[in-house]
Amino acid sequence: MQDALLTQEIFFQLGPLTFSQSLITSLILTVLLVLLAMSVTHDVLLKPSRFQSAAEGIVGTIENAITEVLPQYSKQVLPFIATLWLFLVFANLVGLIPGLQSPTRDLSITAALAVLVFFSVHWFGIRSQGLKNYLRHYLKPNPLLLPFHLTSEITRTVALAIRLFGNMMSLEIAALLVLLVAGFLAPVPILMLHIIEALVQAYIFGMLALVYVASGIQTQLVKQQRNDNV
Repeated sequence: MQDALLTQEIFFQLGPLTFSQSLITSLILTVLLVLLAMSVTHDVLLKPSRFQSAAEGIVGTIENAITEVLPQYSKQVLPFIATLWLFLVFANLVGLIPGLQSPTRDLSITAALAVLVFFSVHWFGIRSQGLKNYLRHYLKPNPLLLPFHLTSEITRTVALAIRLFGNMMSLEIAALLVLLVAGFLAPVPILMLHIIEALVQAYIFGMLALVYVASGIQTQLVKQQRNDNV
C-alpha cells in the first residue's frame, strides 16, 4: 500500500523528461483555472449572477486576509496569494475524483510551489525597497548573522514543501487504512475529513507564503511607519 502511494504513474516520457500523473493533473488544473478566471472577468455585470457573486466573495475574503497582514501592499500581493490559494484548494480536492490523485501528494509538486514562494519573497522585497536595501537586511543586526539568515531561507522553503506533502500523503494513508478496517461503512466521514483537511492545508500553505512575503518587505514597512510617526 505504501509503495502504491509513493509511486507516481508516468504518463509519457520525452527524452530525459518524464511526465507524471501529478504533473499532468497540475497542468490541466492550471488551464482550467485560467479559463475559469477568464469566464468570470470577461463579462462583468452590474447585476452579477450567482457565479459572479460567489467569485467576488471569494476574492474579497482573500483580499481581507491579505490586508490584515499587509495593509499597504495588499493590491500588489493579492494576485499571487489568491492564485496560490485557489490552486491549492482545487489541487487538494481533485483527489476526491475517482481515478485522480491530488498533485500535492507528490513531493516534486510541493517543492515547486515552495520554490515559487521562495523567489516571490525576494521579488516582492526587492520591488518594494530596491535591491541594495533589501540585501542589506541580511546583515542586520550584525553581519555575523548572515549564514543564519541564509540557512533560515533554505530551511523554511524545505519545510514548506515537506509539510504540505506529508500532510496530504498521511491523509490518504489514513483514509486507506480506515477503508481497509471498516470497509465502505464509513465513506462519508472520510470524505468530509478529506475536504476539511484539504482546505486547512491550502489555507496554512497560503498563509505561510503570505507571512514570508510580508517578512521580505517588513523593513520597508518599518521605515514608512517611522516616517509617519515623525
